Amino acid sequence: QGTRDHPPAHVELRDRLLATVVACFKRHGAAAIDTPPLASPQETLMGKYGEETKLIYELQDQGGELLALRYDLTVPFARYLAMNKITNMKRYHVAKVYRRDNPATTRGRYREFYQCDFDIAGRFDPMIPDAECLKIVHEILSDLQLGDFIIKVNDRRILNGVFAVCGIPDSKFVTMCSTVDKLDKMPWEEVRSEMVGEKGLSPEAADRIGEYVQLHGGLDLIERLLQDPKLSQNKLAKEGLGDMKLLFEYLTLFGITGKISFDLSLARGLDYYTGVIFEAVLLQQENDHVEEPVSVGSVAGGGRYDGLVGMFDPKGRKVPCVGVSIGIERIFSILEQRVEASGEKLRTTETQVLVATPQKHLLAARLKLISELWDAGIKAEMLYKKDPKLLKQLQYCEDMGIPLAAIVGEQELTDGVVKLRDVATREEVRM
Repeated sequence: QGTRDHPPAHVELRDRLLATVVACFKRHGAAAIDTPPLASPQETLMGKYGEETKLIYELQDQGGELLALRYDLTVPFARYLAMNKITNMKRYHVAKVYRRDNPATTRGRYREFYQCDFDIAGRFDPMIPDAECLKIVHEILSDLQLGDFIIKVNDRRILNGVFAVCGIPDSKFVTMCSTVDKLDKMPWEEVRSEMVGEKGLSPEAADRIGEYVQLHGGLDLIERLLQDPKLSQNKLAKEGLGDMKLLFEYLTLFGITGKISFDLSLARGLDYYTGVIFEAVLLQQENDHVEEPVSVGSVAGGGRYDGLVGMFDPKGRKVPCVGVSIGIERIFSILEQRVEASGEKLRTTETQVLVATPQKHLLAARLKLISELWDAGIKAEMLYKKDPKLLKQLQYCEDMGIPLAAIVGEQELTDGVVKLRDVATREEVRM
């Protein structure tokens, strides 16, 4: 079905992962929001996702109204801004989204999954918020220590300029974006044959596109394309390249250009992107003899979407936005595999102390002591048996990773003390 249950160890691992991501969002000044998982009317989602619209879960309520489950967190955010007339906001949102996709559970791909978004809405000087979004991706992937990664960046305007100078009509831009976006998974020959065979492009036009979309580099490539006789004549491409140059200047000041690649094959299939687009991929060395690392999948993506809020505003008022989505499920499956391989046992509770008794008929003493601990804000547990064996109580501490046992026996009651035992070292002190 593409959905899954999460046992306590999974939830603990995911909470740790989310804590790292959310800490980064908060460090950059974002406030949290929440939106309903149901979109109503359904039209709010349609026409926003390009060829991926077919993956939206459509529902019908008892009154016959057409509803849909949210597909991502970006469109609900745009609607939220428009409905509340907000023109300036920095927000993050962690919630489940739903897609009628073919599940690939081994690759962390499900029909119900968490998304983790950070967005900056408002009119600001060019490329400053965009650079911060890329810095956030860099920080999160560095903090999580997932291994080597690269963040690919491109601009929808550059891509549209490339299509225009290669003679592609406007009507085919969206479908061409979806095809070009497959270059990270398919070789150029297969992408070219889809363009010609399925999308009806002439072989010459496909070859002209191929000359551009296989390029990747840094500032040097941007400078070269700004001098390109064809692209420099295209207004959109020129704008996009000018902004890309500015973006790289800011990323240089942030000190992260070593992990950034200006990649003309990056298209991102969603309709609503209007400017900078980016995607972070994890890299993996196949073996020591391979120079080029191979990609093991996208773990973050985003871009600029300046027109989306206006679609929800009755007066069409636009609020420029740029944002990033962290691929929590993809990262989670990597961390899950890593924990399994290492044999590490995750603590699933935060209990600090187990209240234990060594003899029979001391339930009242345990209940009295545990109540005092709870009232003092101490995380404490006890076994739900009247007369448990001490060995069983101490074994429970070891199984659950509880560090301390507070033992109260007849002697301790007489002396008015508690014996505190360090479960790992077995040292005991009376207090």
